[in-house]
Amino acid sequence: MTDAAQAAEVFLHAAELNRTDSLRRGSTLEFPNYGQLVVTGDLHGNVRNFERLQRYCDLEHYRPRHIILHEIIHEEVSPAAPRDNSHEVLLEAARWKVDFPDQVHFLMGNHDIAQLTGSEITKNGRLVTEEFEDSVTSAYGQFGSQVMDAIRSFLYSLPLAARTPNRVFISHSLPGPRDLPAFDASVLNRVANAEDVNERGSVHMLVWGRYQTAEELESLRELLDADFFLCGHQPQETGYDVLHERLIILASDHNHGVYLPIDLSKPVTLDSLTRNIRPLAAIA
Repeated sequence: MTDAAQAAEVFLHAAELNRTDSLRRGSTLEFPNYGQLVVTGDLHGNVRNFERLQRYCDLEHYRPRHIILHEIIHEEVSPAAPRDNSHEVLLEAARWKVDFPDQVHFLMGNHDIAQLTGSEITKNGRLVTEEFEDSVTSAYGQFGSQVMDAIRSFLYSLPLAARTPNRVFISHSLPGPRDLPAFDASVLNRVANAEDVNERGSVHMLVWGRYQTAEELESLRELLDADFFLCGHQPQETGYDVLHERLIILASDHNHGVYLPIDLSKPVTLDSLTRNIRPLAAIA
């Protein structure tokens, strides 16, 4: 079996595990009222922070612990590392799912949708969707298309949101103020289709939204039956930010990146959530 065949097999196996996740209801993960959930922000191919998360979680020895990962692809390249190799982190995350299918979970992000639909996303003048495919082709040669097909299957399999019993709603982002009136929350209760993912679809609104207002978060609180929201998507140079005492935005893709462990068995407050935010750099 070639390396490409092995990689494709891992992505396809993980995709099936995503679709059949025992916590999944439609496109939402419903977590139990025990154990711990580790929530991250955007990862964007940060190998070091991904490895730190693996060490902290130690899933083999702590079975009641879960982790949510999202926005793994499209790393920030540099002159020292000019190629986007985030597909390698994506593969390792998929392997982690295969090894611990009941503990490793994912959420769909806007970069995933862009990669699936061919939409253009630029970062510092780079067209990252094309660079990502070029990197996969460079890594796997004539079998690159086979691996890309498996990656697309994996990305299509990702859930959209998660809920905890202590009333925390987790998603890559939330609809922006202009989109909220048209947002169809029923997409969270079923498998999303192509119409949901297009530019005016509810999945697109969910993962692309920015600049949420206090009034909108109150409306979302009622619509989604949650007290607090955890998201990524909006860059945070210091690791996290809190909007309007309801929304915590996390970033995990740089040296000031953070993660948030949540005790699923206890009520939470904004203070308890923010006090538990931890720097990834502190993980030995």
